[in-house]
Amino acid sequence: MSAPSLLEFPCDFPIKIMGRESAGFRRLARELVEKHTGPVDDSRVHSALSRNGGFVSITVTVHAQSQQQLDDIYREVSTHVDVLMAL
Repeated sequence: MSAPSLLEFPCDFPIKIMGRESAGFRRLARELVEKHTGPVDDSRVHSALSRNGGFVSITVTVHAQSQQQLDDIYREVSTHVDVLMAL
C-alpha cells in the first residue's frame, strides 16, 4: 500500500523535463505529458536554455487529477531515452 499523497487533488503541479536542446525535444516533452493529461495550454508550458545553449528544461504545469496520474506521467517521462532528468 502506498503512502497517502500530501497533495490535495485536483491541483496545479509543475513538471520539469530536461534534455538536449532541439525543436524535437520540446515537442516530445509536451507530448509525453499530454498523453496523460490531454492538451495543455501554451501559457502553461515554459522553457529555459542552459548557459551554453546545449540543454533545455521544459516546465509543463498540469492540472493533476490524482497522485496516480502524476506517477504515470513521471514514469513515462523518466524512462524515455531522450529525457536526461525529470523533476
